[in-house]
Amino acid sequence: MQKNILSIRSHLNLSNKSIYVIALIVSIIAIIALVILSFLINNESQKSNNDFVLKGFLRKSEAIEFEFKNIEEYQEVLKNVVKKSDEKNFADHFLVLNELNSNRKLVRNDWFTTYDPKKEKLTDKSILAKTINQSNLTEFNSIYISKEQKINNFLLDYKDTLYWINYDSIQLSESKNMYYGSTINLYDLYHFFTTIDVTSTNYVYVFNKDGICITHPNEKFIGENIFEFTDIQVNDTITSTIKSNFPQDKYTLNEASSEFIKDTEIKRFIKPLHTKNFDGYIVVNHLSYIIDEKVERTKFYISFIFLGTVFLIIIIFLLFNKITSKTYKEKASIIEEKNRLLIENEKIKNANTLTQLQQLKNQINPHFLFNSLNSLYMLIGLNKENAQKFTMNLSKIYRYLIVPPKENVVLVKNELNFIEQYMDLHKSRFSEELIFDLQIEDSKSLEKNIPYLALQIVVENAIKHNIATIDQPLIINIDVKSDFIIVKNTFQKKNKAIENEKFGLKYLLKIYKFYQIYNFSTKVEKEEFVCVLPYIDSK
Repeated sequence: MQKNILSIRSHLNLSNKSIYVIALIVSIIAIIALVILSFLINNESQKSNNDFVLKGFLRKSEAIEFEFKNIEEYQEVLKNVVKKSDEKNFADHFLVLNELNSNRKLVRNDWFTTYDPKKEKLTDKSILAKTINQSNLTEFNSIYISKEQKINNFLLDYKDTLYWINYDSIQLSESKNMYYGSTINLYDLYHFFTTIDVTSTNYVYVFNKDGICITHPNEKFIGENIFEFTDIQVNDTITSTIKSNFPQDKYTLNEASSEFIKDTEIKRFIKPLHTKNFDGYIVVNHLSYIIDEKVERTKFYISFIFLGTVFLIIIIFLLFNKITSKTYKEKASIIEEKNRLLIENEKIKNANTLTQLQQLKNQINPHFLFNSLNSLYMLIGLNKENAQKFTMNLSKIYRYLIVPPKENVVLVKNELNFIEQYMDLHKSRFSEELIFDLQIEDSKSLEKNIPYLALQIVVENAIKHNIATIDQPLIINIDVKSDFIIVKNTFQKKNKAIENEKFGLKYLLKIYKFYQIYNFSTKVEKEEFVCVLPYIDSK
């Protein structure tokens, strides 16, 4: 038996030179395979991302077309109301319509005014004042009148605000006619469009056939000529790069530079938009660096996994050759090795807990920083004092995130200061959609400890996973008690699942277990999500 074992071992033992030759051959094969795999992955990823960008464009353009159709149909509804009413009831009916409009996401001003066709015309200031709900109209900058459309409409620039006015007229008697219609503030229209398809990674704007920009993420471009502040050419609006038998499916696709984010390449889709009251184009822009970033990230992950697997096979091969050259180990050596592995495993567990904190910091949505900088840009032009306060809060938040405590626990008062600054930034974006309240029942608890970023994790969890609108605001309450902190928020969960859901809460559970505290809990109670954060004795 012993001879057989020795015989087998002698066949398994390879010379060092043979092992190195085999390892070299495996490495060369791995490099060749990696080059081929990288090429294939790049092509497939590029194709997949192009499909993703195209679907995003189609989804966004269809949503915009749908809303413009709604605006067109609303004018038809208004026309039917006028036809079925008499002159005595016009005021009451239009009052009811305006009350209904005030509760909609896109607010319209429905109006009517009588006039003498022999003495008055639409461009008179008294009539224009009615269209934009003003008592009088002292002056206006310009009127852009749309031509050759089934529904009459024009653009009015009054006090740096652009209005889109759709109108019609009806004869009441030989000496009296009536203009009626609906007016939309184009800044309101833009803000309404920002609520459409908010999960997409593109941005959209609309301009009419004469190049007047109707909506744009940068409000300063609304009302400007699209051919002056972008590199769009006239040919881009009349030549389709896509072959299709259906006119409604035709669009132009070009590589271009973004006018919104300087020095950034984009894929630009331009598609005609025609309704009874609008003739123009939808422009959907997708940032190219997002596409390239996804491709490179996929290549990196696949390459890392592939190389890791190859090197692991080589290491296993080398270890196997070395292990087969030994038959037995002393019992003491086994026990010593076993104890060493247990200690290393414990270190890895502790290091893993700390690593998860870093992952949690890195997981803070990059769109939060982008939206914060965009909000700061808006505040600088509106209120310099608030912009300075906003900038200070933003710097304090990221300073707090960049320099974590050694023990992963902080004083309650420090965490509360951080979360108040954090919520101030969110309020600058959400305004009425987000309500935040902080109650301190026990001031002595401010000197106690809780896990680092505990409040931010729970609050971010509430904002990420729950609906927050003006009609259905998200309410977040933090109550500091003597033994723990209770964080509550209205439970109005989004229908769409969120990636890495409950990552932060799982991290908190591990931190409390690390400190042997087991009364951390979360639950849904009476339409509220409740999280209990016990204090930690850092000593």
